[in-house]
Amino acid sequence: MVKLIQKGVYLKNGKLIRAKGVDENARKGTMAYKILSAHNLSNDDKKLNVKFDEITSHDITYVGIIQTAKASGLDKFPLPYTLTNCHNSLCAVGGTINEDDHVFGLSAAKKYGGAFVPPHLAVIHQYMREMRAFCGGMILGSDSHTRYGALGTLAVGEGGPELVKQLLNRTYDLDMPEIVAVNLKGRLRKGVGPHDVALALVKATFKSGFVKNKILEFVGNGIKTLSMDFRNGIDVMTTETTCLSSVWVTDEKTQKYYVDHGRASAYKQMNPEEGAYYDRGIVIDLSKVEPMIALPFHPSNAYTIKDFLSRPYELLKEAEEAGQKLLPEGKGQFKLTDKIKDGKVYVEQGVIAGCAGGMYENIAEASEILGDTPINNSDFTLDVYPSSQPVYKGLVEGGYIGRLMNNGAVVKTAFCGPCFGAGDVPQNNGLSIRHTTRNFESREGSKPANGQLSAVALMDARSIAATAKNGGAITSAMEMEYKNKVKKYRFENKIYKARVFNGVGKSNVDTALVYGPNIADWPKMEALKDNLLLKVVSVLNDPVTTTDELIPSGETSSYRSNPLKLAEFALSRKDPAYVGRAKAVRDGEFPIELGYDKNVTTYGSVVCSIKPGDGSAREQAASCQRVLGGVANIAKEYATKRYRSNLINWGMLPLLADKNDFAVGDYVYVEGIKDAILSGAKEFKATVIGENKRTITLKMDALTDAEKQIILKGCLINFYRG
Repeated sequence: MVKLIQKGVYLKNGKLIRAKGVDENARKGTMAYKILSAHNLSNDDKKLNVKFDEITSHDITYVGIIQTAKASGLDKFPLPYTLTNCHNSLCAVGGTINEDDHVFGLSAAKKYGGAFVPPHLAVIHQYMREMRAFCGGMILGSDSHTRYGALGTLAVGEGGPELVKQLLNRTYDLDMPEIVAVNLKGRLRKGVGPHDVALALVKATFKSGFVKNKILEFVGNGIKTLSMDFRNGIDVMTTETTCLSSVWVTDEKTQKYYVDHGRASAYKQMNPEEGAYYDRGIVIDLSKVEPMIALPFHPSNAYTIKDFLSRPYELLKEAEEAGQKLLPEGKGQFKLTDKIKDGKVYVEQGVIAGCAGGMYENIAEASEILGDTPINNSDFTLDVYPSSQPVYKGLVEGGYIGRLMNNGAVVKTAFCGPCFGAGDVPQNNGLSIRHTTRNFESREGSKPANGQLSAVALMDARSIAATAKNGGAITSAMEMEYKNKVKKYRFENKIYKARVFNGVGKSNVDTALVYGPNIADWPKMEALKDNLLLKVVSVLNDPVTTTDELIPSGETSSYRSNPLKLAEFALSRKDPAYVGRAKAVRDGEFPIELGYDKNVTTYGSVVCSIKPGDGSAREQAASCQRVLGGVANIAKEYATKRYRSNLINWGMLPLLADKNDFAVGDYVYVEGIKDAILSGAKEFKATVIGENKRTITLKMDALTDAEKQIILKGCLINFYRG
């Protein structure tokens, strides 16, 4: 199904040929290289300073971004900035604060010259596909699933400070990433959907880090067999491989997509050159892909549905044991094996939603599979969220929405909540099957610290519909007899023309920003002194720590416009004592008994872990630690570039250690840290003071000159203030 090629390959005659040597000129033949080079302002094709064409954010990130840029000297948006409202549009937490953020966003779009997409109109990535992506362009988004590669756009998801840099006419700085060819061949069988392909790819690549921080370039004759909805559905899930971005060849189907959306000029044909060199290769035989299921608690924990149903007790037991570890000792019991009844596995809920699941063809084909069969099992519910109002309207006109409603499905407006725990939270010990992007722990909204835990398994919309038709018993769509030819979708732009505020390039400096009572400024961040003294306030020993664990999604989302309130939730699901310990360091006295000079020594807290930062691009995973007095992380490695960048942009040192053998309460002292950073040092002698005193070597990957200054100044805001 998926074959990985560890070493370099050339693309010749549509096939990947193992390279015996590297032709440096052939590297320049990839689409990704050409796009990056066209956006690079440096004179070095290995050290890139990238200016994006456009940026975009949703309503749990744009307030903080605009506040940061404003504090750093923003006077107008220098490039198109689209503000969407698809994350806090249904949250009921905090009274007026969600709509207050939306009003702030609209006032900012008017003042600085941006676009504003009102709540319920579209999820962020569907709107950007429909209205903003273009071939050969680059878009930066403050959401990890910023992926428009199937439309020929190299899109990157990063933390908010990277968008601030673009707003301040600075650049996105990185080494030229490695580029991996993904060769699609063959044709999908009936009943197999884009999520099945995506989960197979994630399973094959995630754990080994095969494509970590690399760019995936999709090529091959199999692409021609895929519709644009299928391509977009696979593409958006590449985030879960931990790659940096993605781009696909374009063809007549891509062109038709742009024409149908009233943007014919956005299309151009894109192909790699014959003989282009790639650092690695992946071959996916579409004809061998089967319906998949990703069990809790990661998209890479994936199996074919056929394999899963052949040994459900074994696999559910593994997930059950992993879930039990998330609950406080003696507080609650997590069960999944009780879903097995009479040889079948029953679930309580199905959800088709968001930028991955909510596209026209997914929902239309799900409706065809369900047919006229009502959902008679009162223990099972099916919720459907079209990804935009135009998609919703098209599904209504095609008769698909009416059929779904008649069968008992509940159809809702465009909303990302089921992806991050703000909508359709199952009951305790419930198992939900979802065509959404992630199934990390608590992404469905449960609160393990309170003794409650439910879980999500990812499946394609087609198999979710098959399961619904089968009374909630997990079923592969390949077992269903149905018509998979869906009616043609007709995009209607009147919806956006009637409601979207498009002020791009039309700033009005006299417009006042509208602040609600929850919108707060960033607290003051201190510059780094000559020496560094850290107190360990949390030690995390999980193989990977996600951004959801560092700062939970769901109920915290409404507080993302208030740094101090949000910080109260930091590590709440993983280490509830963390906030108190961090505050004690932040607000306490310098430990002069250790013999260090507090006048020339920065004192703050540190979180130690194995591999932090997988998942969301949210900057708050780092900024909350900073607000609580954190000045560094110590890890064996960082899961993503974006999390490491978030740490740096908030003035925190992304330190590395060979072992995570620290204990809560330990002190770590580094003398001369300021001079060492300025000199470009990558290793630092450190003294650990705990049960025993010992000397270790901490490391840090190379920093750019700008990153050095950001850390020395204490954060990005201080850096731009001068």
